[in-house]
Amino acid sequence: MTLETLETPRGGEMVVSDFLTQLAAVIRAEDSYGQWDEKSDADLLSEFIVTREERRDIPIIGDPDPDVMWRVTKFYDAVGLLIEKRSGCMASQMQKMSHEGFGRVVLIAGKLVVVSKHLRDVHRFGFESWAKLAEAGDKLVAGAVETIDKFPDAARG
Repeated sequence: MTLETLETPRGGEMVVSDFLTQLAAVIRAEDSYGQWDEKSDADLLSEFIVTREERRDIPIIGDPDPDVMWRVTKFYDAVGLLIEKRSGCMASQMQKMSHEGFGRVVLIAGKLVVVSKHLRDVHRFGFESWAKLAEAGDKLVAGAVETIDKFPDAARG
């Protein structure tokens, strides 16, 4: 993660990191008509920022909104792509979520589970700042690459 920062509308200072760049690229890949070409990465990723006040306003019990589920999927898609860039092993995600917002996400490289994350309160999915969003993604990627390095035959199998 680079310590360089940019001005941004939400979440404090926008931290420049490989993970945030990858996440923005994953989202831009779905813009087949170029409607988001003029938007900055901060504007595209702003929905991933959920302040403490916003989190308090979200009811404890509730079904996850389809937009939130989309964000969860894009977050782990970006993790998988960055794992592939750093290790050379494609990491695909699988997720199972209940209608109440509880579930699990796994990323698999070859025959190896490289990320296994239990999620709860998915309807509140988000990060307080850009730094925390980047840190969460970078931490998952680093752990997965370490696992691949430890078990390369299973990851490439």
